Amino acid sequence: MFFTDTHTHLYHESFAKSIGELLANASAKGIHRYVLPNIDEDSIEAMIALQRSEPQKMRLLMGLHPCSVNENYLQSLDVIKSYLQHDGVIGVGEIGLDFYWDKTYIREQEEALKIQLKWAIEKNMPVSLHCRNSIDRTIVLLREVLKEYSPSPRFTGVFHCFTGSMEQAERIMELGFFLGIGGVVTFKNAGIAELVKEVPLSHLVLETDAPYLAPVPHRGKPNLPEYLFLIAQKIAEIKNCTLQEVSEKTEQNASTIFGFTQ
Repeated sequence: MFFTDTHTHLYHESFAKSIGELLANASAKGIHRYVLPNIDEDSIEAMIALQRSEPQKMRLLMGLHPCSVNENYLQSLDVIKSYLQHDGVIGVGEIGLDFYWDKTYIREQEEALKIQLKWAIEKNMPVSLHCRNSIDRTIVLLREVLKEYSPSPRFTGVFHCFTGSMEQAERIMELGFFLGIGGVVTFKNAGIAELVKEVPLSHLVLETDAPYLAPVPHRGKPNLPEYLFLIAQKIAEIKNCTLQEVSEKTEQNASTIFGFTQ
């Protein structure tokens, strides 16, 4: 029984001294693959170094996080784009919109998102979409970009850390995208458990977003790779299915999105 963490920042400096132990603990729980999304120019080298140290376990996404978008975003995008052909890079991310922290650069965020969506479409790569307080707008822009291509491209990805409504989930699934479910599903009043109960396993993938958003009973503490197992357990409980079923379906989904061979 194996699990893929489809969104984790294992290159974060807080993991540097203990990464070997952390990966060993996760491996004991069946976590065998990791997708590492980029943040900005400054995170690229650490991410690449980690992937080179564990090439069988790690795959990379290249993108500019919306919280890193500012007046110099075009220069940042030039740097990031130059790494898309790098060994180990399989997609574009973490990209998207964040209307929670700061709305100063909304226009720039939207332009950066559209540019990076086009990279992914033209290079036949999946995307990881950050959409905090911005799910509806993200869907609108995604549809706008897709309309520019004829015939419609085969294009997919993950709405990372999905915390939206069932109606939004249905629109996302209609587009052929998947929902990333992490530690928030274990939070008592988050409302995600009710949604996960209704969404078929065929449209869910697992993620930690480590070191952020640790699941219960570790909420408020640094998130660790091994905690993906707790997220999988919670989903099995919610959906009244076996952990093996969660493993099989989410592994299949991760392979579909990111091109892994199972």
